[in-house]
Amino acid sequence: MDNSENTDRMTTLSQVMNTLSQRGIQREFRMNEACEMKFENSEKVYQPSELTILKTYRFEGDSNPDDNAVLYVVKDNAGNRGMIIDSYGADSNYPGEEFDKFLRDIPIQESDEFNF
Repeated sequence: MDNSENTDRMTTLSQVMNTLSQRGIQREFRMNEACEMKFENSEKVYQPSELTILKTYRFEGDSNPDDNAVLYVVKDNAGNRGMIIDSYGADSNYPGEEFDKFLRDIPIQESDEFNF
């Protein structure tokens, strides 16, 4: 899921988040402490099959491995679009294997709409 061509054009997480915000993608899908994936400001609990990854952006810090992050543009079956943000490497935003397994189980359908 490496999209190095995207990170060449937009080099920071904040740049990509700003561009996504301008396109109406401002909310996050987040996994809570009970390992339930929810859309920000919603109580719906998602299964991986109810989501699709539209784009993946990876960011690597030049001097600090703690700056590594990945942003996924995701849509649900109802057409709601949001993002999942995770640091990777030694420190993840989501401890445990549940988050990694959940991400691996989300279908991927790369969209050219997010090539910027």
